[in-house]
Amino acid sequence: MRAIGMMMLAGAALTGIGAAPPPPAMDTAAIAAARFGNDAPWYEDRIPFFESADPRIDAVYYYRWQIFRGHQRDLGAEGYITTEFFDDVDWQRQPYASLNDASGFHIGEGRWLRDRRFTDDYINVMYRSGGNDRHFTDHMADSVWGRYLVDGDRQDAIEHLPVMNHIYRLWDDHFDFNKGLYFVEPLLDATEYTVSSIDASGGKDGFRGGDAFRPSVNSYMFANARALSQMAQMAGDKAMAADYAARADALQRRVLDALWSDKLTHFIDRHQSRKNEFVNYWDPIRNRELVGYLPWMFGLVPDDPKYAQAWAHLIDPASLAGKAGMRTVEASYEYYMRQYRYLGSAPECQWNGPIWPYQTTQVLHGMANLLNDRSAHGPVTRSTYMRLLRQYAALHYQGDRLDLEEDYHPETGKPIVGLDRSHHYFHSGFNDLILTGLVGIRPRADDVLEVNPLLPAMSDAQALAWFRVQDVPYHGHRIAVTWDADGSHYRRGKGLSIEVDGKEVARRDTLGRLETPVARVATAPIARPINKAVQLVRGQYPMGSASSSADTENVHDAIDGRTWFFPELPNGWSSAAAPAQQWYAIDLGRPQAIGRAELAFFADGKGFAVPARYRMQAWVDGDWRDIAAPKGSPVANGVTDVRWPALRTARIRVAFTQHPGKAVRLAEFKLFED
Repeated sequence: MRAIGMMMLAGAALTGIGAAPPPPAMDTAAIAAARFGNDAPWYEDRIPFFESADPRIDAVYYYRWQIFRGHQRDLGAEGYITTEFFDDVDWQRQPYASLNDASGFHIGEGRWLRDRRFTDDYINVMYRSGGNDRHFTDHMADSVWGRYLVDGDRQDAIEHLPVMNHIYRLWDDHFDFNKGLYFVEPLLDATEYTVSSIDASGGKDGFRGGDAFRPSVNSYMFANARALSQMAQMAGDKAMAADYAARADALQRRVLDALWSDKLTHFIDRHQSRKNEFVNYWDPIRNRELVGYLPWMFGLVPDDPKYAQAWAHLIDPASLAGKAGMRTVEASYEYYMRQYRYLGSAPECQWNGPIWPYQTTQVLHGMANLLNDRSAHGPVTRSTYMRLLRQYAALHYQGDRLDLEEDYHPETGKPIVGLDRSHHYFHSGFNDLILTGLVGIRPRADDVLEVNPLLPAMSDAQALAWFRVQDVPYHGHRIAVTWDADGSHYRRGKGLSIEVDGKEVARRDTLGRLETPVARVATAPIARPINKAVQLVRGQYPMGSASSSADTENVHDAIDGRTWFFPELPNGWSSAAAPAQQWYAIDLGRPQAIGRAELAFFADGKGFAVPARYRMQAWVDGDWRDIAAPKGSPVANGVTDVRWPALRTARIRVAFTQHPGKAVRLAEFKLFED
């Protein structure tokens, strides 16, 4: 406390009596308007705001919040889930469009929102409603614990502990009790066409097969066991806590003993396939893969130079370092970048060399842990971290346009798959890396806020002269972190500082670790207005109908619970350009109290424009009657909120007048009681 007080006094001296007052904090309203246009209200009271001396990182940061917002699917009474693809894919969980492989990233990003509903609803659906169907491996329990480290809400953390325990035990069907390790088919690890699966096919394929003891699934299960132990301890279940602590310890020992290769100086797969003419049970795979860094993401690896030497392969152009990003398998692999799978003539997803944001995120988290916690770093430094973070940010750009896709060529950085489904793909994280890595907020279970930015010294080419993040939720408070190398940018003093609820509480003149006590307070209750207009299953209520372009899928898209405004992926009901008078109606199936609507209209300055005029109507006594007639037009590429005195009705519609020659696209139509 005395050291913190001295740092505060030093900071105060820099802005003493007679000094010019410091400039105001970030103008979040202006930033939101500039970044998100008419959709700014969704972000302004929810996201942490960030700025730095690198405008490209800033742009990707705000773009990633757009991806997050667009992938929130409203399920109505079940709340929100986070999707991976904007459009439906054949392998999703129906009718929700959920997938569990990237759930850890979704929760990791969402835990930093001040509005806790989206992540809380998502966790509830995944555990209460069967969403975690083990379609893929995951580290979801660990990510729930990670959310607790940010928000500090004990009850939310342990709410689903019995289900988490049940799901963990189900993975016994992928546990080899003789070897003490988990195994998985790479496809079900969300990484088809890896070394184990390709080699198990004799180089002929690799989409299916190739069961292996992998660093990924064993790291996930280690992390989930450790999280379950911590949550059980918090819930007062000492037996469960001890059991899962023992499981985590045993897995850690087995991974270090059996999956570390002294020959390759890397964590590797071992084949689990039996009776296979091409590979033998328990044989190690023959090449390094990026997946070998996952043990560091979860703190499984000891602080030992023996293991840290593995990081040399990540920056070796002859191994895993492509010119544009991290290769998923090293370039010396016999089947490196051989394209096996196509959809028509278009290449499909493979993990035999391409850059994947999925594993890039995992590796950067692992490197951040290495640099933050360990003395043995191997050849990587904070400069390496920032260089690779910038390299990752660059993948988000398609020319001057931001559009993250599925995978990329490691030498050119150009998208490989490039299918319609690939645009704005949410299968990775980025903002969690910014907040925990670059800014260095290291969330903890105790009542301490720890900040350790992973920035190199100002003499390094990868340095940042300044950054600020504010409106970050932490243990019921709102925090801000500012770095200003010489004090000239913010004029609030030189160095690194922390604010809690608007008050500076800690400061140091140089980069480095900074800690301050933060006593947790209760989190605000979550508001959960229920959208009554979601049609999850075609042909069931609620049902949509429209004055034109009334094919089933077009009409359904306006009430499917999805709201985004990216032009690359059409979303919603698109009317015909004529006649001028059009309408879209929702039949709820039975009378319900309705007093508010949210209308999301897309406009592109070309064929689609918002209505010139519009009004809300309800079916009353056998006829459509006006219930609200706002003046002017609804907003474009944002949400227009329309209210009226609540009434009971089974049918509501929006009627509108189109601009001449322009069609209307209603991205989403929601109805609420109030």
